[in-house]
Amino acid sequence: MRSVTVLIKPASSLCNMNCRYCFYADVSRHREIRSYGIMEEDTLELLIRRALSFAEESCNFVFQGGEPTLAGLGFFRKAIDLQKKYGAGIRISNSIQTNALAIDDDWAEFLAQNRFLTGVSLDGSRDLHDRFRIDRSGAGTYDRVLKNISLLEKHGAEFNILCVVNKYTAQRPEEVYSSLKKYRYIQFIPMIDDFEGGCEFSLTTENYAYFLKKVFDLYAADFFSGKYVSIRDFDDYISILCGREPSTCAMTGHCGGYFTAEADGSIYPCDFYVTDEWRLGNIKDSSFHSLAKSEKAKEFISSSFCTDEKCRACRWLPLCRGGCRRQREPFPSLNRFCGAYSEFFEHSYFTMSRIAREVTTRRR
Repeated sequence: MRSVTVLIKPASSLCNMNCRYCFYADVSRHREIRSYGIMEEDTLELLIRRALSFAEESCNFVFQGGEPTLAGLGFFRKAIDLQKKYGAGIRISNSIQTNALAIDDDWAEFLAQNRFLTGVSLDGSRDLHDRFRIDRSGAGTYDRVLKNISLLEKHGAEFNILCVVNKYTAQRPEEVYSSLKKYRYIQFIPMIDDFEGGCEFSLTTENYAYFLKKVFDLYAADFFSGKYVSIRDFDDYISILCGREPSTCAMTGHCGGYFTAEADGSIYPCDFYVTDEWRLGNIKDSSFHSLAKSEKAKEFISSSFCTDEKCRACRWLPLCRGGCRRQREPFPSLNRFCGAYSEFFEHSYFTMSRIAREVTTRRR
């Protein structure tokens, strides 16, 4: 039974912030049209109808940007109405990734009532966050984000934290972990360099290895003391050791996990490749059935299986699986963080295996 995930960019690359490391700002610079504006309601309706027609069991709608809340709360209310209209017999879930600047009581109540999983971008402590996550006037956003997280908590909205790991974040792992652990669900995302290359705050192999090892030790200590904090990548490695599938496409060993829809209805195979080169077509002209079978889609998926000879011979391949395609640019090449992952697995494997055994025992 087919499950479908569609990542929707309702406000294209528009954003009310100006984060210094924004990968989508770079992606949008590498296509003829940088922003497609706000998605029109007839495009939204066609997208939802065709996605639910393509799904056989479940459909997950993920709203990202740019900043998706710029489409307005009315847009999202319409999306829920359309899902109810066309989604009979399909299990539907929704999530949104936001910088949280626009979150108010109305937004928080809507997200809670409609069971959206909300991913909030927060880069650890105030000075780390405000160094990179600034608004359009250049001011820091940390205090405003924390204020709006409190609104999500007040209304009972389910949320997790997304923290981008750059060169400076990676040098302060204990501080970052201690400032975020109270939220209990965290995703640490390694910074993605521009297509042209890195910059002065790019994450290095040495930085990332240090960060992963330090944060994992804190994660493991909390697990064994009964104060479990979910960190997605660590949870996924342990799931693999338990014989289950990971939750992220980066850990499956190949691409092809979802579709990305830009505001004009154009469809792409991946959020990191919303470029003219990898445009599969437009939902106004094609069904998801035909887009999934297109030569361009097949080319993107098949090329992602390519792995470096060193990767294929590595003892950690069953856990690492080569990592995200975007971190193997210029493609195909070895993952740019290969050395960091190898060092991390050498450091953590015994403890991860111990956690996996305990998790398996608990579930019996």
